[in-house]
Amino acid sequence: MVTGGAGFVGSHLCSALLDRGDEVVCVDNLSTGTTTNVERLATHSGFSFLRADVSEELRLDGPVDAVAHLACPASPPDYLRLPLETLAVGSRGTEWALRLAELHGGRFLLASTSEVYGDPTVHPQSESYWGNVNPIGPRSVYDESKRFAEALTMAHHRALGANVGIVRIFNTYGPQMRLDDGRVVSNFVTQALSRQPLTVYGNGGQTRSICYVEDLIRGLLAMLDSPHTGPLNLGNPTELTVLELARMIVELTGADLDIVHRPLPQDDPARRKPDISKANQVLGWQPTIQPEEGLRRTIDWFKTQLETSVP
Repeated sequence: MVTGGAGFVGSHLCSALLDRGDEVVCVDNLSTGTTTNVERLATHSGFSFLRADVSEELRLDGPVDAVAHLACPASPPDYLRLPLETLAVGSRGTEWALRLAELHGGRFLLASTSEVYGDPTVHPQSESYWGNVNPIGPRSVYDESKRFAEALTMAHHRALGANVGIVRIFNTYGPQMRLDDGRVVSNFVTQALSRQPLTVYGNGGQTRSICYVEDLIRGLLAMLDSPHTGPLNLGNPTELTVLELARMIVELTGADLDIVHRPLPQDDPARRKPDISKANQVLGWQPTIQPEEGLRRTIDWFKTQLETSVP
């Protein structure tokens, strides 16, 4: 079972699981996901879709070997628009997903986030760092829901012997992102292809480490198949400033555009770079697709979407 399976990362995970011969139940309430992401999977005999809100209840007949819990609004515009729903899926949704995995004796994989590190005072961020999160700021609905989900997962592991794994996902990008996703790569690519000025928040000196979705999915599959508890960072340690990323996308799209600056949002992380040595050691995982190649593929996909979208 993949909760949030009609979302950006979830749909890629569903596809990868089917490709290797697994049967997949995709669960999504479509609050931020879309059936378009899984349309091509619908004809696969091993795929089924269940429209449900995992924060209310989660039941499934038949065997369940693993539950990958990816359900959660992940971009700032989404979780700021859905603050209570974001907290609910991180708390009650995680509880229901854990219970389902335990009931069937399956493995539980929690898709956590680099946002558990908040605005980090340690660089790069390793799994031993506890983070610097504002617990009452606007971003806390996402940051703290994931931190609670990690705590709940580990409590089930220690108290009930649940077979769990936690991954902390850093900025991910690639095909099947929504055009209006609100994350930095989708914002820049959509603006560049629409010949609009690129919007950079602050002076653009803040850094991000962007991981192409294909690399991330390899890491998720490896963690699903492993006995390790984690948490493990999954991300590309190539660090770029936001301004460098904007200029790279302008160059790759061949656009001659201005870059406009807007005020920096509250609690926006100044630096973000994963230490992935643990994932490399435990899973033998590291990203292979560097930003320029991944962005080229993403731009090509966005071009197709913009050409076929209705104004």
